[in-house]
Amino acid sequence: MADKSSSNSIIKAEDLTMAYGDFVVQKDLTFDIKSQDIFIIMGGSGCGKSTLLKHFIGLKQPATGRVLFHSDSQQNQRESDYIDFWQAEESRRQRLMQRCGVLYQSGALWSSMTLAENIALPIGEYTDLSESDIRHLASLKLALVGLKGFEDYYPSEISGGMRKRAGLARALALEPDILFLDEPSAGLDPISARLLDDLILQLRDNLGCTLVVVTHELASIFAIGNNSVFLDAETKTMLTTGDPNELVKHSEHETVRRFLTRGAEE
Repeated sequence: MADKSSSNSIIKAEDLTMAYGDFVVQKDLTFDIKSQDIFIIMGGSGCGKSTLLKHFIGLKQPATGRVLFHSDSQQNQRESDYIDFWQAEESRRQRLMQRCGVLYQSGALWSSMTLAENIALPIGEYTDLSESDIRHLASLKLALVGLKGFEDYYPSEISGGMRKRAGLARALALEPDILFLDEPSAGLDPISARLLDDLILQLRDNLGCTLVVVTHELASIFAIGNNSVFLDAETKTMLTTGDPNELVKHSEHETVRRFLTRGAEE
């Protein structure tokens, strides 16, 4: 059973401990993220969700343990097919990160650039495409997230939900295998949040990418997540991993069930 569950893993955390100096945030984290998962990193405030994301995207090195990415080949996925991200050479880490796209919580768009220019920036940096091809590709990415015709708008000229979509278009600029999303629904009204959830599902289904999503929003957790890890601030370790829709019914941990049913009795 274990072999089957990890046979198509694209990212692995092994005995991961996250710390700032002597302060341990989380310890003993071991879980797999499988290809085409929408994998939810969940837990209460201050449990280390965004810190874990930083370990995956090259912004924070583990105190101990490993972050493993499957190699570029996508073949039989033996142990030798995995790359220890933080032990790899800098050039190899850069190539791994080019397979990834990141949507930051704020959107992190350059305010002085149009939406098309924001998306064109990484394409121009990492490809040899002509300016006209880059512009065309930027327009395609915006159309993919429902922003066709907004190429020449500035971030200040569009709504918060549209800025999140534009940030997602930029995350898709280099056609990544993996998308990392940090609180994508934060600050959005319920309708905009649901539309963004629908878009996330469409991207997974249409592009075949894997998504790793930090969120505490229950509606999003149940709507999009098919796998997850629950980080507990009190014990400073993971309590469980699995499909949130199953964990809410069958988890042996009361903390997990309480988190996933909060407000249900009100």
